[in-house]
Amino acid sequence: MKKHVIGADVSLYQSLDHMDENHVKFLVALAGDGTAAGTLTDGDIRRALLRGVHMDEPIRTVICRDFTYVRDTANLSGILEKFQSPRIEFLPVLDEAGRLCNIVTRRGLHVLLLKNQRFQIDFDFDSIDENELEYEIFARPWGWYKTTVLNGMFQSKVVYVMPGQSLSLQSHQRREEYWIIVNGNGIIQLGESVHPVTPGQSFFIPKGCKHRLVNTSGTDTLIFTEVQLGDYFGENDIKRYEDQYGRM
Repeated sequence: MKKHVIGADVSLYQSLDHMDENHVKFLVALAGDGTAAGTLTDGDIRRALLRGVHMDEPIRTVICRDFTYVRDTANLSGILEKFQSPRIEFLPVLDEAGRLCNIVTRRGLHVLLLKNQRFQIDFDFDSIDENELEYEIFARPWGWYKTTVLNGMFQSKVVYVMPGQSLSLQSHQRREEYWIIVNGNGIIQLGESVHPVTPGQSFFIPKGCKHRLVNTSGTDTLIFTEVQLGDYFGENDIKRYEDQYGRM
C-alpha cells in the first residue's frame, strides 16, 4: 500500500509528484502518529487548484476527512457491499485507533476474486496488476471477441459473428468449450452433424471435436458467450480444417 500513502503535511506539488511517480490516482494522508487523516484524489487536487489553492500549500488543507473506510476486522461481504456505491474506488482499512493497516481497491479486489485467490484483509493489493481487467477487443475476419475472465482454470469470452460470416472449421486439443447463443440465428457444425442455432441454446464442444459456427442472417449479428475449460487457452491451440478467409 506504500505507493498510496503520503504524509498529511506534504505540499500539493509533492503529492502530485508522488502520484505521477507511482502511477496512482489517489492517496491516503497520514498524520504523524500513523492515523489516517484523510484521502486525496487527483480530482481533489484539480478542484483545489481551480479554487486558487497554491501548489505549495500542505495537502491537509484540502484532503477529504469524511472518507469511507472499513475496519481491519471487515469480511469480504462487507467490503463488497461498500463497493456497491459507484463513487467508491478504494477503501482504507483502519484499526480501532484509526491507524492505516491496508488499502483495498475495487479493481484489485475484482482481479483477486476472478483469479480465484483467497481474500484476506491484509492482502498486498499493490502486488496485483489491475490492468488484467482491461482485456482488449480482438478483431477477426468474421467479427470480434472480448475476453471477460481469464485465469488458470478457465477463460470466458463474448463473441460477435457479423452477418453472413463464419468461424473456421476447427478443433482444440487442450480445451473444451461451452457456448450459449444470446442473439441472432445461424447453424453450428459439431463433428459431422449440423444444427440450427437460436438465442437460449447451449452447446458443448469436447476436446478434439471439429466445430464451426455460421451466421446465416444477412442483417443481424450472431452473438454467443464462450467458456473454455482446460490447461491452456492460447489462440495457437486451434487446428483449422476449412477456412473461408485462408487461415490454414
